[in-house]
Amino acid sequence: MAKRVVDVLVPVALDRAYSYRVPEALSIAAGDIVSVPLGAREATAVVWAENVTPNPRLDNRLKDVEEKLEVPPLRPELRHFVDWVANYTLSSRGMVLRMCLRMGEHLGAERERVGVRLAGRAPQRMTTARERVLALMCDGMVRGKSDAAREAGVSAGVIEGLIDEGTLETLVLPAEPVAETPDPEFVRTDFTADQAAAATMLKATIGGDYSVTLLDGVTGSGKTEVYFEAVAEVIRAGRQSLILMPEIALTAQFLDRFAARFGVRPAEWHSELSPRKRARTWRAVADGEVAVVIGARSALFLPYADLGLIVVDEEHDQAYKQDDGVHYHARDMAVVRGHIARIPVVLSSATPSIETEVNARRGRYKRLALPERFGGQAMPVVEAIDLRYERPPAGRFIAPSLAGAVANTIERGEQALFFLNRRGYAPLTLCRACGFRFSCPNCDAWLVDHRFRRQLVCHHCGFAMPHPAECPQCKAANSYVAVGPGVERLEEEVRALFPSARVLVLSSDLVATVERLREELDDVAAGRFDIVIGTQLVAKGHHFPKLNLVGIVDADLGLNNGDPRAAERTFQLLHQVVGRAGRDAGTGLGLLQTHQPEHPVIRALIAQDRKAFYDAEIEARERAGYPPFGRLASLVVSGPDKNDTGAFARALARAAPASDDVRVLGPADAPLALVRGRHRLRLLIKAPRNFDLSGYLREWLAEAPKAKGSIKVEVDVDPQSFL
Repeated sequence: MAKRVVDVLVPVALDRAYSYRVPEALSIAAGDIVSVPLGAREATAVVWAENVTPNPRLDNRLKDVEEKLEVPPLRPELRHFVDWVANYTLSSRGMVLRMCLRMGEHLGAERERVGVRLAGRAPQRMTTARERVLALMCDGMVRGKSDAAREAGVSAGVIEGLIDEGTLETLVLPAEPVAETPDPEFVRTDFTADQAAAATMLKATIGGDYSVTLLDGVTGSGKTEVYFEAVAEVIRAGRQSLILMPEIALTAQFLDRFAARFGVRPAEWHSELSPRKRARTWRAVADGEVAVVIGARSALFLPYADLGLIVVDEEHDQAYKQDDGVHYHARDMAVVRGHIARIPVVLSSATPSIETEVNARRGRYKRLALPERFGGQAMPVVEAIDLRYERPPAGRFIAPSLAGAVANTIERGEQALFFLNRRGYAPLTLCRACGFRFSCPNCDAWLVDHRFRRQLVCHHCGFAMPHPAECPQCKAANSYVAVGPGVERLEEEVRALFPSARVLVLSSDLVATVERLREELDDVAAGRFDIVIGTQLVAKGHHFPKLNLVGIVDADLGLNNGDPRAAERTFQLLHQVVGRAGRDAGTGLGLLQTHQPEHPVIRALIAQDRKAFYDAEIEARERAGYPPFGRLASLVVSGPDKNDTGAFARALARAAPASDDVRVLGPADAPLALVRGRHRLRLLIKAPRNFDLSGYLREWLAEAPKAKGSIKVEVDVDPQSFL
C-alpha cells in the first residue's frame, strides 16, 4: 500500500512545493512545520497541502518527512496570505514563506533557563568571592546563574564552583515572558471631544468584519492615544494586535507611551533583536502568549494565533516598501492581510499617501479626522526664506534671518532644529586644481565626504576609501574642496554661530546602536540640548516639548529629481518636520530656506493648505494615469557587461505581449545606471487601474528569453523608487 504523500513548501527561492512521503508513525496536517531532507541537508518547511493523487510509480523515489517540529502550525489565513503576496509580487512562494519562518535553527524547543539557590552545604574552601555569594543567596531566593554572579560581583566560575561542591543547587526556571499582558484599564485617557468621537468609532470596528479606517490627524493631535483605545478593545476580547512602524528609531518614545497607557511594554519585532529573542518572540506570538506586537514591516508575516487588529502608523512612509528580495509594500499588504483575516485595519497619518487619500475620498476607506492639536496648541507658523534675495554668507548655508531666529529661540530657553536630509559632511568632493570629482568605482554616484569617519563613502554600495594625499588625476596636494552641505558640515557652521549652545547631530550613520539613539532622543526630549541637527531620522513620531523652531536648510532638496512622487514625498517630509515645533508650549515656527517659494509644495506648506496640495496632486496623477488611477511595474535588468545587459533588455522588451491597455516604456538606463559593478536598465510598464498587471507580467516572463549567466531581472509591482 502506497504511503501517504504531502506537498511541502520550503523557504527557499522556489515557487513550487515538493512531495514527501509521511511515515506511518507521524501525524501531520496542512500548516505543520516539519523537517525534510533537501539535497544534502535538512530544511525546515511547512506542509502546504495533502497530495490526494500521488503517483504510485514515484513512491519509492520520494523522501520521507523527517519529523514534525513541536511548534504551532501556520494557520490557513497566513498560508493564504503567503500565496496572495507571492502571486501579486511575482515572487516565489518559498521566499515569501521565508519571511514567516525567520528563525532558522532557533525554531524548536525553548532553551531551559537554569537558576540556583542555596543548598545548605558549606563549601570546602572559603574565599572572599564565595562569601559574597553566600551572603547574597542566604535570603533563599532563586536567581539565574548569571544574575547571581552579577549581583554578587563575582565571575561565573565562582558560581559553577559552588554548584560542583553542592553549596548551590540548580533548578529549571520558568521561561520569562516575552512581554507581560497589557492592562486595558490601566489608565483612562482624558480625550478631547474630537478624540473621544474618533476613539468610539474605532472601538466599534473591533470584533466586526474587515474594514479600513484612515485616522487623519494633524501632527500632535493624539492619533496614537486614539488608536490605543482600539488596541484596548482587542485586548479585552483576548485577541492580538499588530502595530507597524516605519522606523525602529520611532519605537523609543512609543514604548513609553504604550507603557503609560497599558502598564507594560508590548513585544517588539525588528532586525535589532538577538536570534534567541527573535525565536522566543516568534514562538510567543504563535502560541498566543503575546497580546500586542510593535514591529517593522516584517512583523506583518508573523504567525499570529488570533490577530484581531492591524495598525499602520505613519502609513505614508516610504520605509514600508521593501526593495530587495520580495518587493512588497507593508501598508498595502497589511490591508490584504486584514481582508483575508476579516479584521479591521487602521492607517494613521498627518499626511496620508495619495493612494490612501483617494481611497478615503471615494469611500473605500472610512476617515476619522483630528483637525486640532491635543491641549489646544496651535499649529506652527510657516514662513519662507527666499534664498534668491537673502543669501547666506560665502561658504555658509544658514541665512541671517534663520540664524537670528535660532538665537532668539535659545535665549528664551527653547530648542531649535536644523533639518537637512543629507548625511555626511558634503555630497561631493572635487579637486580645485583640475576639477576631478571623486566617484564610486562600482556605482554611478559621487562619493560622500564623511569627516567623522575620515572617509569618502558610497551610499549605494558601501564602498569607502580614506581621503587620498593627492589628486589621482593632477597629483595636486591638499587641493580638495567640499561642495554642498551635509549634516556634519552644518554642525561646523552651527557651532561657529552658537559657540555656547549644546548641539546634537542625529543621523543614521552616526548612531552606533538603537539603544544609543533612544538615549539621545530622550536627552533631546529632556531639554539637554539647545540645537538639534538632523536628517529624516527626526522628522516624525517624536515629541520634543521644548522644540519651538524648525529651520529647513534646503527645502528644495527633493523637488527636482524626476520622481513622479517627488512633490508628495517632499510635502509629507517637510510637513512632518515642521510639525515637531510647538507641540507642548509656546508658539511653533517653521522657516523654509528655498530658491523657489512659488513652487506648489512650498506654497501649500506656507499656507498650511493641505487640501489644496492634495487636490492639485490628485488631479495631476489622474490626468497622467499614475497610481492610484493607473498601475505601474518595473523590470530592472542588471549585469556586469553593459552590452550583454542591454541586448538582453531589448530582447525582453520585444517579448512583451501585445495589449491595447499596456504601455511598455524602455529599456532605458536607470537613473543609477551602475550599482555595485552592475549595469542597470529599466523597463516601465503602465496599465489601467483595474488591469491584471501581475497576470500580464507572469505571461510575459513565461514566454520571454531566460536570463543567462550573471544577468538578472528584478520585478517590482507598484514601484515606489525610480532609481
